[in-house]
Amino acid sequence: MSQLGNSADVIVIGAGIHGCSTALHCALRGLSVILIEKDHAGRHASGVNAGGVRQLARHVAEIPLSNASMALWHDIENLVDDDCGFTSDGQVLVAEDEADLAQCRARVDDLNLRGFHHEEMIDAKELREIVPAVSETCPGGVISRRDGAAIPLRATQAFKRKAQSLGVDVREGVKVTKVEPDGAHWRVVTDAGNLVAPRIVNAAGAWADRIAADLGEPVPLEVIAPMLSITAALPAFIKPVVILRGRKLSFKQFGNGTVLIGGGYLGRAIRDENRTILDWHKLASNVRTVWELFPIMRGAPIVRSWAGIEARMPDDLPVFGRSARHEGVYHQFGFSAHGFQLGPGAGAVMAEIIATGRSNVPIDGLGIARFATQAGSAAHSAR
Repeated sequence: MSQLGNSADVIVIGAGIHGCSTALHCALRGLSVILIEKDHAGRHASGVNAGGVRQLARHVAEIPLSNASMALWHDIENLVDDDCGFTSDGQVLVAEDEADLAQCRARVDDLNLRGFHHEEMIDAKELREIVPAVSETCPGGVISRRDGAAIPLRATQAFKRKAQSLGVDVREGVKVTKVEPDGAHWRVVTDAGNLVAPRIVNAAGAWADRIAADLGEPVPLEVIAPMLSITAALPAFIKPVVILRGRKLSFKQFGNGTVLIGGGYLGRAIRDENRTILDWHKLASNVRTVWELFPIMRGAPIVRSWAGIEARMPDDLPVFGRSARHEGVYHQFGFSAHGFQLGPGAGAVMAEIIATGRSNVPIDGLGIARFATQAGSAAHSAR
């Protein structure tokens, strides 16, 4: 295949939490793995997100993967020898008015009919018992009780370290420039030499579309920069993570009293320079929502704001599973700013597919083939 040290059973491209998890789970199945990262593990989306470990409010197509992942989160220390800062105080979707509450009820009823029962309606009284600081005008909401949060960079690094302890060859600071066939195998061309394997996993996040294009599977990936802010420490006033359906908000207080404010407001990502530019007007809108919903926060100073570089797909669903064109190629990207919780389970499912050819966890609707017609039409229009 190649010179000693530059071949393996599997090459994983990208060491975010997904790439690290897949590498770890492949190693647990006895496969040799090379994990390549152009920067360092967790440098982009996986290390700088809000850390939400959320089943709440997910698209139905993601729920089986999310359920599988949540089971691993609740046993995370046994998996990676680190609790990853994981706490499980639930996540609450707050309804801001009766129309909002009716939409919540319709969703929960639909999920129950599909056999999913992790989301539960709560009335105004229970909402205020769980989130005492919320505005009196909110009539209720939805809770997912096993949800919580973790520390993103700590978790990603824990997966990397555990993978390394099982023999995964982690190569950071190595940039992939091309992927191409090499007989019955795949050659991954990097700025530190060529690597060869019969199986490759494209977990390259905001850069994954370039690898997919090399493989003749172009996708309409958008590079985004979700922004976050954190406050100075406040007295403890909230345990669960709070999210909104209408106005965008994700809201979490840490044990040290600081409050993380997010919700998906976007800055500008310049991916080839590894940097982002914040949009202060959008950040102000984000903070204004907190001001209105949580009066206790009105005197809290914002001490820092930042953004990560992530990949979003047009349907906000990840590209996950086998290549539609090539044997031995697998895609795992485009988690659209809500992939952190899925990391442990997605890695386990991907490793199962690689090792056995199938998985008991349904991943229908997540394959790259769903973009084949769209990409082909775009290419034709450009001619």
